[in-house]
Amino acid sequence: MKKGLAVAAISSNSVATHPQDGPELMAEDAKILNYPFPYLFDELQEVAQDFGAVCTPEFFLFKKDGRRPFELVYHGQYDDSRPSNNVPITGRDLSLAIDCVLSGQPVSQVQKPSVGCSIKWHPGAK
Repeated sequence: MKKGLAVAAISSNSVATHPQDGPELMAEDAKILNYPFPYLFDELQEVAQDFGAVCTPEFFLFKKDGRRPFELVYHGQYDDSRPSNNVPITGRDLSLAIDCVLSGQPVSQVQKPSVGCSIKWHPGAK
């Protein structure tokens, strides 16, 4: 992790419709993949709804400068890679935004939306 940066991953998928996305298997994934950050479960899907998340993965970057609450400065894709486009996974878009925050520079307002599988909402929720 970069100095001055805190990271958390949050899964908001419904286990009612997708039991394979439950916290027990999430914990196994985190252990196998050696995640260096907490992998949290949004059981009531409130975090996803509050943030306006619609797909996985989706990235939100906040900054805090001590004068005000956390400010959303990036909401977008990881990079231009997609499962079918043969573009290498680089994390470029998110990395550039992180570098800007850590260096005190403004984050570009040109932010491409994330592309991925839709969040699996609880039956009747959306």
